[in-house]
Amino acid sequence: MSPVSHPIESMPGAHVRRALARGRRISAVVAVLASMALAACTLGTPAAVSDIRYDLGPAPKTHPAAVPLPEVKMFEVRAPRALDSDAILYRMNYVDPRQTSSYAHSHWTMAPPQLLTQRLRSALAAQGAVLSGDETASAPLLTVELDQFEQDFDGEDQSHGAVTARATLARGGKVLAQRTFTARAPARTSSAAGGVGALSAASDELIAQLIAWLGMQAPLAAQAQ
Repeated sequence: MSPVSHPIESMPGAHVRRALARGRRISAVVAVLASMALAACTLGTPAAVSDIRYDLGPAPKTHPAAVPLPEVKMFEVRAPRALDSDAILYRMNYVDPRQTSSYAHSHWTMAPPQLLTQRLRSALAAQGAVLSGDETASAPLLTVELDQFEQDFDGEDQSHGAVTARATLARGGKVLAQRTFTARAPARTSSAAGGVGALSAASDELIAQLIAWLGMQAPLAAQAQ
């Protein structure tokens, strides 16, 4: 007994029709894949995903100072040119501690001196003790100079945020007090995001040190009036 043939396959040209059907299905799949690739290129171009912007995040909850702070005027935090940009700097101490680099695809929303100015003014305002530098009040002038603001790598998988700044309290051109503050905070990851988190924590630690020091200058600031 001969096998029963499929009605369509037994007709002349059935193989051609099957080949055409397969070709149409393949063309449809290729078209879908091409559309997906085009969408991915449109939505995920390097320009769209490579420029990640960071700030210092929400400010920590402030607590009243142990002693009342003197009323001060404050200008913008100053910094050398290397820190006056939106670059997130890092230093590989275990390779060459004299060389700094910056992340290519991650940046600050503004330069570190501006970020620190906002953070410090907010912390001082919470204590009710800060005026803008151009006000005519006779309060002493607080100036802050940022010397270091970078992620330091002590090993391939170990890094920390390092912030160093010098604060000066003066009145009428006379220096009342001056001190250099340094703060360090470990990074959770060896990446730009890890460095940003560490620098945020180090910044808050440095500001806490500065506010405690400023409270100690209250008697000196009062005597200078």
